[in-house]
Amino acid sequence: MSVRSGDSIIVRYLCDIIKYFKRLLKYRAGRQNEIELESVLTVLCGLSRSHAGSSDGHRYDMGVIRSPIPAKLFAGMLSPEPPLFDECSGILCSEFGPIDYESAAVLWDTSYYDRYEMGTHLYRKFIFFKELIDPGKLAAVKIFTNSNEERYLLRGSAGPHRRINIDPGYVTEAKVVLATTKDFSHRIYIGENIYAEVTLRYDSKERNFAACGHTYFDFRTESYRILFNTARDMLREGLKRKRTK
Repeated sequence: MSVRSGDSIIVRYLCDIIKYFKRLLKYRAGRQNEIELESVLTVLCGLSRSHAGSSDGHRYDMGVIRSPIPAKLFAGMLSPEPPLFDECSGILCSEFGPIDYESAAVLWDTSYYDRYEMGTHLYRKFIFFKELIDPGKLAAVKIFTNSNEERYLLRGSAGPHRRINIDPGYVTEAKVVLATTKDFSHRIYIGENIYAEVTLRYDSKERNFAACGHTYFDFRTESYRILFNTARDMLREGLKRKRTK
């Protein structure tokens, strides 16, 4: 019996589904099983959509354009003046909604570039927003955060110096994305003179975020991975609530 190309693709999908179920059996009951089942359902949904029969009775493998899955917006703030964190958080909340998760403000000494501009005793804090966003709006978010940085500029004879740096990004189930005004080989243009990079990718086998070759040193630390893993879990809960509405 001959196997059509469309059928062979379906067979590969079914093999992937079987692998998911095998992994499912290896983990304890409870939340872990729930996560694995959602992964299986995602594959099944993709299979049914991608290989549904057409009106002429044939199967086609062409991708279907769909709306992006909402992402969890965050902002990483850096400043020698920790009181500015609360002030800027209030401004960001007025634009993007309430915060549902945040880190403590901790000492930060990773980049000599930022230390040269803002001083040697810098603090870092992350805030995450409850309302999920369309990831296509990241450029507009970056423009808004840059305009707020400008509000706090110190202007002196040596030129303007920032009192606070606000780096927005978003978390999906697969990655952590940062917005930037600077182009480089690992960044892509997302419009409005803004670029983006995947700075962490989710490793499903390790069940943890993993660094890329270009990932900033602080984003490689275990404390950041814990932070973004928690944000990822909150994202998943948010997506589940949207599906049940």
